[in-house]
Amino acid sequence: MYNMRLPVAAAAIIVAIPYSISLTAQWFYGWPDKPGYKKYIEALKPKRIYHLTRAVLEMMKYLQYSKLYFQWKLWYKKNDNKQCVKGIPFGHRGNKLDLYHSPRLDQSDTELSPVVVFVYGGAWGSGERSMYCLLAIQMAKELNASVICPDYSTYPKGNVLNMVQDISDSLMWVRENGHSFHLDKDNIVLIGHSAGAHLCALTTLFLLEGVESLFIEPFRQREMINSIKGVIGLSGVYDVMDHYEHEKTRAVEYISTMHKAMDGVENFEYYSPTSRIRKLKKDQLERVPPVGLIHGTDDIIVPVQSSVRLCELLTSLSVTVTLYLLPKINHTEMVTDLMVPGRHFYHTVFGCIKQEYRKFIRPS
Repeated sequence: MYNMRLPVAAAAIIVAIPYSISLTAQWFYGWPDKPGYKKYIEALKPKRIYHLTRAVLEMMKYLQYSKLYFQWKLWYKKNDNKQCVKGIPFGHRGNKLDLYHSPRLDQSDTELSPVVVFVYGGAWGSGERSMYCLLAIQMAKELNASVICPDYSTYPKGNVLNMVQDISDSLMWVRENGHSFHLDKDNIVLIGHSAGAHLCALTTLFLLEGVESLFIEPFRQREMINSIKGVIGLSGVYDVMDHYEHEKTRAVEYISTMHKAMDGVENFEYYSPTSRIRKLKKDQLERVPPVGLIHGTDDIIVPVQSSVRLCELLTSLSVTVTLYLLPKINHTEMVTDLMVPGRHFYHTVFGCIKQEYRKFIRPS
């Protein structure tokens, strides 16, 4: 009798744990809702349970960043000096941005500082500017630039259009208020990670096309696009449908924020940088800023093919682009290792960023 109980108990645990994890994730974040689906039957399919459980357990790796969590929390709470100006309001939605000056910049000097706008990721549904204070101050130091980190309307507060509007508003803030902080409004580089890289690319294209839904006058949009000297994407999503198909292989397409933030699958093409680039006219292609793409080969959240395919597309259209494929770097390390100089990939990633930045912003 005892010999039978052990296998039965083991089998129960093997089944109960993954089903509990998967059903809890789907309960909180979203059930299968494709037309024609019986959502509970679809949700209980063994293949979906296996892949979703694996994806959820992979998130346990984030616990290794608990030390960084306390570091940035403490730094942001206590830091109050001339190199960091926190909580500057901008835009028409009441968002705020933080401004970081390089320790090497002399604020008493009249020389204007180039501007880096860093757009954080978080699957279009999470993140806040304070989380990236350590990264921003290191980026300001390494690039000898002023770094702006704006908040934006993540889902469910806003959709992707609202997010692009917010990033555009942060660029408008630079142009209208930069002189008060010795910022060079005509020398801006956009750097984004993951969903942030997607938003950097999409914002650039919206400005280039003069999209009316940005609610910015056409002549101002032309000024803004001319001021963007380059775009650097770190582990970015550039084809939304391709990424959705990848999410399906991990069984996270319904708990993911992406399709919700895009207002449904029907808008994937509209919000895909790759789709918009293909539709640009010749004169518009000539005004696309140079692009630097950096991606880790160990990235399972956003596959490296995302950057490879964008690079191939831009190259075929004669747009200046450089691709860096970095071995052994995963999705999270691409940004966490930029926060503290002693982290393993700090110099590797910053080396690529600096190489691109120097092409965009040449020393005066």
